[in-house]
Amino acid sequence: MADLKVLFATSEVAPLIKTGGLADVSGALPVALRAIGVDVRILVPGYNQVIAKLAHYQVVATFDNLPGFPSARLLSSTMAHDVPLLVLDCPSLYQREGGPYQNALGHDWSDNAKRFGLLSKVAALLGCSDSPLDWRPDIVHCNDWQTGLTPAYLHFAPGGVPSIIAIHNIAFQGIFPPTMVQELNLPPASFSVEGVEYYGNMSFLKAGLFYADHITTVSPHYAKEIQQDDLGFGMQGLLASRRDSLTGILNGIDTDEWDPTSDKHLVQTYSSHNMSGKAANKEALQRRMGLTVASEVPVLGVVSRLTHQKGLDLLLEIAPILTEFPVQLAILGKGDPQIQKTARDLWRLYPGKIGAVIGFSEELSHLIEAGSDIFVMPSRFEPCGLNQMYSQRYGTPPIVHATGGLVDSVVDCTPETLTDGTASGFSFSGMSDENLYFAIRRAVNLYYDKKQWQTLRKNCMAKDFSWNNSAEAYRAVYRKVLRD
Repeated sequence: MADLKVLFATSEVAPLIKTGGLADVSGALPVALRAIGVDVRILVPGYNQVIAKLAHYQVVATFDNLPGFPSARLLSSTMAHDVPLLVLDCPSLYQREGGPYQNALGHDWSDNAKRFGLLSKVAALLGCSDSPLDWRPDIVHCNDWQTGLTPAYLHFAPGGVPSIIAIHNIAFQGIFPPTMVQELNLPPASFSVEGVEYYGNMSFLKAGLFYADHITTVSPHYAKEIQQDDLGFGMQGLLASRRDSLTGILNGIDTDEWDPTSDKHLVQTYSSHNMSGKAANKEALQRRMGLTVASEVPVLGVVSRLTHQKGLDLLLEIAPILTEFPVQLAILGKGDPQIQKTARDLWRLYPGKIGAVIGFSEELSHLIEAGSDIFVMPSRFEPCGLNQMYSQRYGTPPIVHATGGLVDSVVDCTPETLTDGTASGFSFSGMSDENLYFAIRRAVNLYYDKKQWQTLRKNCMAKDFSWNNSAEAYRAVYRKVLRD
């Protein structure tokens, strides 16, 4: 099918506006899709940060009569790699100080239902016969709860095209009072179990999961996990009933930004054929983090939100024992105040052995990926994850909990997988400090076998985590939906 046209509706897109992985996907996947011939255009709200970064634009549509919503304009511009960009300009909803979802104090905007209801409504309008644009998509690709009402609006609209919704993290569901159904101009009939109703409230995500023609999520293993009670977050029954219309596609990474052969953040670049630069980055990392400069002591790196989900509480619990191996810890992140305090306390108690920077630094995150010997990512759940892919690309074998996208992207190192060339890290099942400890111990033991460690590093760096494979898989989903 030639000239496939896709509207990619999202609440954030890097580098214009970013709070997490959704922005990275929204910035990279459309580029990869266009590279294989898909005519994709991105729709994003006109936040202050977005409008300020538009070099040029033209007004291509106005919306003055959408019931329940303020007036808005649609601006046409372009992003990097000449990806067409549609910006929904509604100053009363989007142009305010703070983030996309919360104010400066970290509280959700009280009108988020209206803000993302409008985004969903316009996405649907562009995909139906009432669209004000000459260009009309064959399919609308929605992302997370913020565009979750789009499939519902399309379902009730004249000449609506098919839709898919991508789940990036099912824990966030866009739940609002039932009165919003009327305020958002949805038909009363939509407020039912077979619709947007969710335990007496309405859910944007539930709407998308029910009305979309197909559901995707960010890794094959996560697609299975969200059909189970433990990680379905209340949506498992609906997802299990739609399992034939659910596809897990592993995210890719930006292989230009994350490339040890050209990374501007490193003190010395390197490749799988010449790894000498890795040692130089390790020394630079040790100095930067206040660790004792010792080439023979393995450095465990962490770049993460310091939260319960990420399992950093378990790592910090066993940190004192780990220093006796010996190993060193280099930790970068912010999040839960108690976990931050524990990290700072360990830094003070174990000078030269544990380094912790509370906050975020792009440059330091790259240096940790390159300068560490082992990367630690013991997430309790992880829809996809990116850092485990970055670390492999940098020849830094990761240690991961066997969940979500970590299962799909890291092959546990055993004598068999090391021999057949597939091993790329270490995984453990069962979320406990003991299981994490033994996984780290396995990794450190192999580290001292220099020949096998070199083989493992080369395995890691040979893996292809580019967006090419993911883009092909999404195009296959689009085609399936249009055929059905």
